[in-house]
Amino acid sequence: MTETNKILLIDDEERSCRDLEVILHFLGEVVVAGNSKGWLSSRDSDFTASGFYCLAIVGSCRDLSLSDLLYELHKWDEGLPVVILGEGRLSNLADSDFFKNVTSTLSFPLTYQPVLDALHQAKVFREHYNRLRDLGGVRDYNMFRSLVGSSVAIEEIREMMGQVANKEVTVLITGESGTGKEVVARNLHLNSLRADEPFVPINCGAIPRELLESELFGHEKGAFTGATASREGRFELANGGTLFLDEIGDMPLSMQVKLLRVLQERSFERVGGIKTITTDVRIIAATHQNLEEMIARGEFRQDLYFRINVFPIEMPPLRSRSEDVPLLLNELIASMEGEKRGSVRFNSSAIAALKKYHWPGNVRELANLVERMAILHPHGIVGEQDLPPHLQSAPGSQAASQESLPHGGEIDGEEIDNNESFEALPLEGLDLKEYLSSLEKDLICQALSDSGGVVARAADRLHIRRTTLVEKIRKYDLPRATGNDEDSVSPAESKAAQSDPIQGDGITT
Repeated sequence: MTETNKILLIDDEERSCRDLEVILHFLGEVVVAGNSKGWLSSRDSDFTASGFYCLAIVGSCRDLSLSDLLYELHKWDEGLPVVILGEGRLSNLADSDFFKNVTSTLSFPLTYQPVLDALHQAKVFREHYNRLRDLGGVRDYNMFRSLVGSSVAIEEIREMMGQVANKEVTVLITGESGTGKEVVARNLHLNSLRADEPFVPINCGAIPRELLESELFGHEKGAFTGATASREGRFELANGGTLFLDEIGDMPLSMQVKLLRVLQERSFERVGGIKTITTDVRIIAATHQNLEEMIARGEFRQDLYFRINVFPIEMPPLRSRSEDVPLLLNELIASMEGEKRGSVRFNSSAIAALKKYHWPGNVRELANLVERMAILHPHGIVGEQDLPPHLQSAPGSQAASQESLPHGGEIDGEEIDNNESFEALPLEGLDLKEYLSSLEKDLICQALSDSGGVVARAADRLHIRRTTLVEKIRKYDLPRATGNDEDSVSPAESKAAQSDPIQGDGITT
């Protein structure tokens, strides 16, 4: 964040305000701090103009209620994201317009990783707001928070969404399953002039053919066996709003004819009825199939295709935007934490492996993986070896990389020849202490395995003293070879090991 993107810190507790200001300065942020009363009286004079703030962090409020302060912040700068300190403070604000600007909450005591996550989410919110403001005409700047990524493909999707969101045209969203077609459809509706009206989805491939007509157009009492009462269809339910026809490629030809008539005449009759009902809906359709190929095979009507394909949006598969994987992981983990469903982190080698995977299930498959890892490794750090086998790199590559560390260069500072497993730091950050401890433990296990469990030989391979390795084995509660007295250590040796500069948590000072 640049100097023109300051953080506004509002906290009526002087000590906590000062402590958080120190933390943010340590992270390299530029902070303007004050209490709520002082900010209200001087926001237009002493404080920098609102457009220069990238986010606001709100702590305790003695002189002003949280609701009133959020309202004043929203009125001052509609696109200002807000991070709230302390949980349970937003229960009565969920329906307020200014609540949409709250991107995250931080619980006490503050820790490094959640603070970084909160800053990142707020920054993404602010960037999306500024981008859409420049496009003009978009109502809700939460629009793209669920469309995560910084790749060229996603930027193009965002731009197209901004252009068509408030236009009364039919949109056809194509792309593989799991790429986020419904996410795009919902956000187009939320940022259209119909946002206050219903968004009604229907999966055309999930409903039996004989029931699809009734689902779309409704039916009258007695129209067929089991129709004991009249029922409104999706077109009536979506009147004034948006009807999302998901998987329209699975719609039978007989229904395609009837749908085309409704789109052309904006009227229909219920099944078993004679009364013509007019409808005012915006149609957004989606499919994972190639409709042009289906037209060539006679499985989809060409005239209907032309009718729904007014503004096409093609969603890119995840494998074509692998650079977005770290951002997606961060968003999925943050969402899971916000719903109190656990947490997990991925180290650099795991992220590198995920970026190489082809992701046939796309973002949906990635979300399932995150939930699975959070169950298997709650609040832990997932390495490549912890991933399912099909997500790991080529067999032997990880072991070879680990084995090369003691020979390719010294662990304690010199340059390592094989750097492939140490890729760029993930955007969501990581707990350095836990990461180094996990790496150290893996290397010790590898050395012990290669040495047949003989501690002295393993210590030689790791270029550390035997006493140091024994202490680390105890620290990590690792299994030792039975019947071998080489892993014993005297009190004097133990004391010497404690003073070894490489002994401890893996980080020397």
